[in-house]
Amino acid sequence: DLLFVGKELPEGLEIAESFITSRKVFSITKTEAEELNFEAENILASTWNKTSAISARALLIKAETKLDNLNQYLIYFDAPYYNSIFELDRTETISHAFDSMILSYQYLLSELIARIDQKKENACVFFFIKKAISKTEALLQPNKTINIQPASNSVITSQNAFIATAEHFSTFISDRPYLSVVLAKCEPSNELYNNDKEIGSWIKQSFDSLENSKNKQTL
Repeated sequence: DLLFVGKELPEGLEIAESFITSRKVFSITKTEAEELNFEAENILASTWNKTSAISARALLIKAETKLDNLNQYLIYFDAPYYNSIFELDRTETISHAFDSMILSYQYLLSELIARIDQKKENACVFFFIKKAISKTEALLQPNKTINIQPASNSVITSQNAFIATAEHFSTFISDRPYLSVVLAKCEPSNELYNNDKEIGSWIKQSFDSLENSKNKQTL
């Protein structure tokens, strides 16, 4: 079964729906009132206070309680989606932006590795990032046919932090034979970039490939 975090429902619904034919899915919503809205699609959900380590722990416990066999974790960073929220670099929003895009993942992953180590059962943590381009990259972009809005400094900084965090997390596999870690990046030039349904399908296939692989720690 799968825990999918990083893009709240309903915005992340197409990704979550890619998995429901083969496993149970637990995801996140913005408000408690929305938690039951997706049970018809066989998707369970809970809110997540991104500024709280306690809430991160509670989210994992809720997912473990609701799912029969939670052993797959999709940690998702959608830079264009975040940029729609944090498009402007304003002093009054910087703290909230970094809480949402950096601190939240740090809390969750700290609690997650502790839970995985406690259970010592096979688990796969899949980091997926849909990247944005910076304003500098837009100016230097040789392919002007790719019409992508440059992201704010807050989003680009957080995007780089997410990649660094995923790469650091991957070092944990060296002394944890029960842990698999994958990092996948989707560039703006990728044909799947604007199609969450196809991205979800690709991620599901990647999970399945890893599950059937002889070496489950690499993909």
